[in-house]
Amino acid sequence: MGTNYSKPTTSINDASNLRNRVPFESFRVPFVDLQEATNNFDDKFLIGVGIFGKVYRGVLRDGTKVALKRRKPESPQGFEEFRTEIEILSHCSHPHLVSLIGYCDERNEMILIYDYMENGNLSKRLYGSDLCLPTMSWEQRLEICIGAARGLHYLHNSAVIHRDVKSTNILLDENFVAKITDFGISKTMPEFDQTHLSTMVQGSIGYIDPEYFIRRQLTKKSDVYSFGVVLFEVLCARPAISRSHMISLAEWAVETQKMGQLEQIVDPTIVAKIRPESLRMFGETAVKCLASSSENRPSMGDVLWKLEYALHLQEPIIQDNPE
Repeated sequence: MGTNYSKPTTSINDASNLRNRVPFESFRVPFVDLQEATNNFDDKFLIGVGIFGKVYRGVLRDGTKVALKRRKPESPQGFEEFRTEIEILSHCSHPHLVSLIGYCDERNEMILIYDYMENGNLSKRLYGSDLCLPTMSWEQRLEICIGAARGLHYLHNSAVIHRDVKSTNILLDENFVAKITDFGISKTMPEFDQTHLSTMVQGSIGYIDPEYFIRRQLTKKSDVYSFGVVLFEVLCARPAISRSHMISLAEWAVETQKMGQLEQIVDPTIVAKIRPESLRMFGETAVKCLASSSENRPSMGDVLWKLEYALHLQEPIIQDNPE
């Protein structure tokens, strides 16, 4: 992690001078270099906006393409989220997690620096502003889901609960490889045999595990529930919540699956190209992720296996129609 001009450090600070509170080493990038990389944070380089702040694309002096997440002053998220992101990505490294290059904490700034993902986030590719681009095939979508599941499975094996799994937090690189991002509100299980964390509810509307919402007990299965919503987003090319009617995709998809009518809500651009056995396996897996009780949900490892099998069931179509 880091660039060829980054300086190693053992602390970060914020406006309250919280230096020496972060027990890990990372890399600090000078603010002036980030100004240069983004033409002083020109809006022409803006690629996204979230709760933490604005995200810009840029190019560092050594030619590295980066995405910069810069905290906005009014953000409800602050130093704790900034520190958590750096801590987790300093200790967790996986092909399906976004790579943190460094950070900047000068001039009361909080800026996180990541590898740039050429194809943006999954949400935009499914039903957002990138719809002018070619439609992703069913095989591509399955590969993306499998990649994201591998990333989450790795996190869970590392005792990390993401806590905000959603399609906007799954990024796609130039080869459409899925990368999990945004770890600001993630939680680490301090004890090896710990089953849950009692904590205030955080997450995104439409993705929050209802059991976690009621009991205030966060588990790995809370991530599984959220991922189940993502699976139906991928299948249907619809958002988790319909803003016009406030309809929950999770509830609607589960009811449709129970009635045996899942094919009726599949993205019409791919429905004719999905092998029935693959659709059945995928739909059953997504519904199990959305079980009301966490005990009835599969582990992320089980979800990963079922998704890989759904892709295997699609392979005869790939062989018959290689184009």
